[in-house]
Amino acid sequence: MSLRTPLARVRGLGSAKDGTGHWWSQRLTAIALVPLCLWFVVSVISMVGADYGTFLHWLSSPLSGGLMILLIIATFYHAALGLQVVIEDYVHQEGIKIASIIAVKFACIVLGLAATLSVLKIMV
Repeated sequence: MSLRTPLARVRGLGSAKDGTGHWWSQRLTAIALVPLCLWFVVSVISMVGADYGTFLHWLSSPLSGGLMILLIIATFYHAALGLQVVIEDYVHQEGIKIASIIAVKFACIVLGLAATLSVLKIMV
């Protein structure tokens, strides 16, 4: 005897059918952010006292620019995933929950795109 409704069986929903992908994405972005953040902190510390031109030259290199873009993408994706979990856990009105999740995803996409385009503009 199954406790799932016929509609749930048709849709294929149930225990661990949706959340594991989200959970894995959050863990993988967290793991990726560890070396990227360490690289960023070490780089910023090494730039203490440098002028603006030195910073632009550093960021325009393919390695630094590429790692910065990876850091931006991983940060905003990880933030969107984490905020979605917080909203799903603590917002109980369905309409507000959906609107909040959409707003968070939209904001992360816009801010991530703006930051990535800024780095690309410096690199070119």
